[in-house]
Order: sequence, then C-alpha cells, then structure tokens
Amino acid sequence: MSEYTATVKWLRGEQIFTDNAYSRAHKWIFDGGLSIPASASPRIVPSPMSVAGNVDPEEAFVAALSSCHMLFFLSLAAAGGFVVDAYSDDATGFLEKNDDGRTAMTKVILRPGATYGGVRLPNREKVEILHRDAHELCFIANSVNTIIVTKIIS
Repeated sequence: MSEYTATVKWLRGEQIFTDNAYSRAHKWIFDGGLSIPASASPRIVPSPMSVAGNVDPEEAFVAALSSCHMLFFLSLAAAGGFVVDAYSDDATGFLEKNDDGRTAMTKVILRPGATYGGVRLPNREKVEILHRDAHELCFIANSVNTIIVTKIIS
C-alpha cells in the first residue's frame, strides 16, 4: 500500500466572506515542496473571484488521467523495446450532468501522439495495444467512473 498527500491552503485575508464574493485562489502544496497556484474554474466561479491563470480541479483531473496513461504507455513501450522520442496528449474533459443528475466529469478524451526513434518501430496495431494496456494499468482511470476514450493521433 502507498499513501499520497497534498496540502491545500486558502486564506480569507481582508475579504468579506459571507457575501460569497471571496477569492477562490489557493495553493496546492506537494510532498516534494512544489507549490502550485490553484483556483476555482472561471467557467464555474466568475472572475475576479477565480483566477483563470491558476490550475483548477477540473483541469488537474484531466491532466492526472492523461499523465497516468502516458507514464504507463512509456513504461510498456520501453519494455517492448520501442524508443519513444516524444509524447504529447491534448486531453479534454467534459463536465456535465451524469445519469443521476449530478454534475460530474462524465467523459475524458485522450489524444495521445508519440514519435519513435531507434531501429524497432511499432506498427499501428502495436501502438493500439500499448495504449489499451496503459489504460488498463492506469491507477487513476481505475479509480473513477468517468468514460475515458483514447483517440490515438500517431
């Protein structure tokens, strides 16, 4: 078993709180000391109460799914003897009402693409298998009810 921690910090400062016009800007602090500016999404809480330049939980959710998938893909490619030179994913998450009428991240589309070096290059079928296996192994994907679709770019 492994444990993971994150610290979330927010301060009211001089703001009136009960008018519901307080800033949603806060920080995420991770065990390695990295501090990331976070906020509510400006699509949910309008500016100036949110900070568009900060990471919001919805973006972080999509990024976590994409990152987890990529890390397993890279590991599987390396184990298969394929050299990945570059990888990118323009992932998109959809926040909408689920079947219970609750707002949820109902679907995430991953659009991974990779370039390869070396003498052994994977064919399309092998790339699809690597992505299928990466999805099956991804801890984050295994932890959510969100539909996750992988549309392989290359």
